[in-house]
Amino acid sequence: MRCGVLDIGSRTVHLKIADLFPGRPPEPVASWKQPVRLADATDRQGVIPREAVRSLVGAVTASAAAASAHHVDHLIPFATSAVRDATNRDAVLDEIEAATGIRVGFMSGVEEARLTFRAVRGWLGWSAGRILLLDIGGGSVELACGSGTDPALAVSLPLGADRLTRHHLPDATPVRKRDVKALRRHVRSALGQGTAELRAQPTPLSCVATSRTFTQLARLAGTPQPGNGLPAVHGLSRKELVPWVSRLAVRTDGQRAKLPGISASRARQCLAGAIVAEVAMEVMAVKRLTICPWALREGILLDHLSRLEGRHPEFRTTPFTATPRAIRALSQGGR
Repeated sequence: MRCGVLDIGSRTVHLKIADLFPGRPPEPVASWKQPVRLADATDRQGVIPREAVRSLVGAVTASAAAASAHHVDHLIPFATSAVRDATNRDAVLDEIEAATGIRVGFMSGVEEARLTFRAVRGWLGWSAGRILLLDIGGGSVELACGSGTDPALAVSLPLGADRLTRHHLPDATPVRKRDVKALRRHVRSALGQGTAELRAQPTPLSCVATSRTFTQLARLAGTPQPGNGLPAVHGLSRKELVPWVSRLAVRTDGQRAKLPGISASRARQCLAGAIVAEVAMEVMAVKRLTICPWALREGILLDHLSRLEGRHPEFRTTPFTATPRAIRALSQGGR
């Protein structure tokens, strides 16, 4: 079966296509993404404005066409916290469906944590033992721990890098020390209260991070480890990360974007991401993290694969086809 996962995030719409076979990991076929920057456009009342909705509809339309062109059998569209937490969420989802024929779903932060944990287990295998997972998104942070395929405990907190940047840091850079200290206090308080049960769990054998934020921080401050012919595995220690918080604070967005691993589109939010990562490692008593390249999208694929294996080993389904509405909208620029 060829499956597509359509991920509507805070900054991009990302379509990942993979072939699924019984007893094998997903085999990547294609990946396509388009920037939408929903978090930047959302106002303080949580409303996604009209212009951003039009951009989102266009991106979903183009994704549907790409899925159809790659002969996807099954499309799984979902939205993360940028849409899930919007006050006009239902209207946005209705408009996407009216324009494209695709009904986008959403899941809770805890369910995101569960599926991301499943991806980490799938990548690391059973030799990783009990795992502690940290994941920083645009709107929320997910933590999970456990020794099975699914976590024994999962937590989601509204501490995403985009959200904190918009609500807790000034628009201008460099950022003053007192603003950095205030954000650190806020994050430490929220994590301290929200992770009490997690901290009471047995000590993990493997401490793992996923997400673009951690990947960029690992490239900036971490150390790649030889992969024995495989892609290098990046690690990130709290000791390596701590000095970079102050270094990022005194730089402008343009200066940050010139640093290793920091993209121009994420330069503004990288300071908040670094603060959350550093404080989370402190609160959870983590000295070093391994960066896992699989995350939520891969977790969804693995979850779908397990359901198919339990139902029918041959995966015979009707191919997904972009609806006439989606094709018409594509020809009109997604409007």
